[in-house]
Amino acid sequence: MFTGIVCERGRIVSAESNGSGAVRLRIAAARTAPETKIGDSVAVSGCCLTAVEAADGELAFDAVAETLARTTLGALVAGDDVNLEPALRAGEPLGGHYVQGHVDGTARVRTHDPDGEGTRLWLDLPEALLRYCVEKGSIAVDGVSLTIAELDADGIAIALVPHTLRETTLGGLEPGDEVNVEADVLAKYVERLATPRGVRSGT
Repeated sequence: MFTGIVCERGRIVSAESNGSGAVRLRIAAARTAPETKIGDSVAVSGCCLTAVEAADGELAFDAVAETLARTTLGALVAGDDVNLEPALRAGEPLGGHYVQGHVDGTARVRTHDPDGEGTRLWLDLPEALLRYCVEKGSIAVDGVSLTIAELDADGIAIALVPHTLRETTLGGLEPGDEVNVEADVLAKYVERLATPRGVRSGT
């Protein structure tokens, strides 16, 4: 379980295929690596991954074919930045919203324009994700807990404050970029409970 409060912006050292459809991601993470043990869960740009190495200020993870197919992780190359958040520990404050690290799909940046001291980010979402979005509701974008400011027929707008722009990868987004999206799990449970038995949700 995560909260969508990014702890560090890590940098990809290498992304190498193991020949069986998985990719090993090696990430420089000066703050996160010393606190991470092998087997710990870390959200990497919103994707919950298991640490397979943690030493010398670096972390390594194996992203399997399912993860690569559903997220943007397969496009990462050396030098790219990623958002990092260790799993929530008992007693720690819940600063964002409940985030599972189970990416539902990707969205595409429509626009990323100045808006006062911050920026206004418009994302185009597939209908399967847009159905879970409501104004003032929560959504995780590349692992960052955000509040939906506006909706239209094709996507959502999010107001990004200066702190988010500085501390996460969202400040560097450009039109056409893809991002990982996780809808609010509470919305998915509500849909499931409200769907009559025998009727598939999403149809």
